[in-house]
Amino acid sequence: MSEKPYVICHMTVSIDGKVTGEFLKDEGCFAAEDLYYRIHRDFHADAFACGRVTMEGSFTGGWYPDLSAFESKTIPHEDYIAETDTRFFAAAFDRRGRLGWKEAKIHDEDPGYDNAHIIEVLEEADDAYLAYLRKTGISYIFAGTPAEALIKLKKLFGINTLLLEGGSVINGAFERDQLIDELSLVMAPLAGGEKDAPLFDHSSVQNYELLSVSDEGNSVLHLKYRKKQQ
Repeated sequence: MSEKPYVICHMTVSIDGKVTGEFLKDEGCFAAEDLYYRIHRDFHADAFACGRVTMEGSFTGGWYPDLSAFESKTIPHEDYIAETDTRFFAAAFDRRGRLGWKEAKIHDEDPGYDNAHIIEVLEEADDAYLAYLRKTGISYIFAGTPAEALIKLKKLFGINTLLLEGGSVINGAFERDQLIDELSLVMAPLAGGEKDAPLFDHSSVQNYELLSVSDEGNSVLHLKYRKKQQ
């Protein structure tokens, strides 16, 4: 049995392999985005994971708490598991603790994200930020690498299947460390813009085998790949 969760990188992509940027706002991408969210729900994964920028853009809106009330606190720099009544998680890869959460769970109109208990994945953080997380009821772990984070997510929270949903930097970090087991790519029928980001930032050569291609209508394709065993 693997020490880490089964990782599915699930993304909407342009035909030239971009995953974030202006192309997502084009009406030609709307059908692909709707399909992306439906497939996300259909996976029924234990958790989804995003980097700081994606979490900020999708959920926190850039809000950050006033930490002055916590500045006198001394908090051990060790993993913290908050009490929660859910078994569905949102892993926020936030290296230095820059995300501001008003509650311990994500609230979203999409049931594929709503009610996910937040786990901050940190490399380092100020004591005041850790005290704020504890006060808010948010779990956190310390991990120097994505591989270490995945092992802890499975061991401490029972996460067996995780959807990796970008952006480009965290996707690239997982890809370079050969941590992605499967790709689920919803391909929109348009090219990305000049400044739009690719699926993997600073990728390495990896081999995948095609599992399926489905025509979902509106010129949208769903492609599934599995990491090829060496």
